[in-house]
Amino acid sequence: RGVDMFDCVMPTRNGRNGQLFTAEGVINIRNKKWEADFSPIDPEGTAFVDRLYSKAYLHHLAACGEMLAAEIASLHNIAFYLRLVTMAREHIAAGDFTPWKQQMVARLQRRL
Repeated sequence: RGVDMFDCVMPTRNGRNGQLFTAEGVINIRNKKWEADFSPIDPEGTAFVDRLYSKAYLHHLAACGEMLAAEIASLHNIAFYLRLVTMAREHIAAGDFTPWKQQMVARLQRRL
């Protein structure tokens, strides 16, 4: 009767590989386009790392092979998925899950 992410490695595995899930789409932080982007990782994020660190800083850490990049990305992704399932629960209760889901799937398929 639900979705179980308790034992899912996807948020941390993707984080270790430089992939971050955001409300606007998926970021590959290793791409050069993030090198000079000093905006927060995810301004809508709920993890402390989301507004504390910039995409440029995380890109730098990943480019240098610094383990902190994987830790920050993993923390961000776990918080993102916790927020995502919380929002899903709220939309199910409100009776408008289907349109919300269609919007979120479209966003999460975007590569930024």
